[in-house]
Amino acid sequence: MTFGTDNDRPWRDLRARPGVSLKPQHYDDILSGLPDIGWFEVHAENYMGDGGPPHHYLTRIRERYGLSIHGVGLSIGAAHPLDRDHLARLKALHDRYRPDAFSEHLAWSSHGGAYFPDLLPVPYTEETLRVVSGHIDEVQEMLGRRMLLENPSTYLAFETSTMPETEFLSQIVRRTGCGLLLDVNNVYVSATNQGYSPESYLDDFPMHAVGEIHLAGHSEDRDETGAKILIDSHDGPVADPVWALYGRVMERHGPVPTLIEWDSDVPDWQTLFDEALAAERVMSGRKEPSRAVAG
Repeated sequence: MTFGTDNDRPWRDLRARPGVSLKPQHYDDILSGLPDIGWFEVHAENYMGDGGPPHHYLTRIRERYGLSIHGVGLSIGAAHPLDRDHLARLKALHDRYRPDAFSEHLAWSSHGGAYFPDLLPVPYTEETLRVVSGHIDEVQEMLGRRMLLENPSTYLAFETSTMPETEFLSQIVRRTGCGLLLDVNNVYVSATNQGYSPESYLDDFPMHAVGEIHLAGHSEDRDETGAKILIDSHDGPVADPVWALYGRVMERHGPVPTLIEWDSDVPDWQTLFDEALAAERVMSGRKEPSRAVAG
């Protein structure tokens, strides 16, 4: 199946405005207030049941807003075949809501029938490139549309890797025609943990393929040697260095649909909405720090 060339960009159907993660505690605030926001994103696995309150509310919200579906369970980087039952459930969800975008992680989370709670990184090799590209082709063929692949947050590098992450992602785009989801927080987390420049990483990133951006909070921990390590925790506001990187991307490449991801310690609706307003200000060229906008 053909999904168009890199220059066609048919996958960028979301409005080039901020969106936020849709959480059950905000359903009523959204439907009663109808906030001026571009779109919402949901995790696919939370809506794979046949009915119940999640579908009741998502159906009503989808009638009024754009929708992105973000998968966390395909294990697209695993060496074994994709779970066909999971892929079928994803197809049914996609057919039900016709989302404006679908994305998954460059990671693996299952092996030998066991599923892990973390999204685990892959080595950047020709063999991994072949496996991941084949899995992406299978997903796109099943869904009948281009998917977006998210750059991971990483805490170490594989000695077996034979190419940088940005080259690996570029190769995947060329081989499969997929788009990319640029998670700016993941860039900052990975760069800090591994000691490289996030600015240089972004300079090498294949921005022509980016159909969505993620912003999120992270937390700080210490490893066994006492060295600082950042955790992609999604449990707080976007940090100032991540806002700075996002501003740099917007200045160089222009507006891209941007999600505020906040998945644990979820705040009240107004706090989350304020983060989206901060992203909108940066997107439009007004570069005030998030605290000045969202306070």
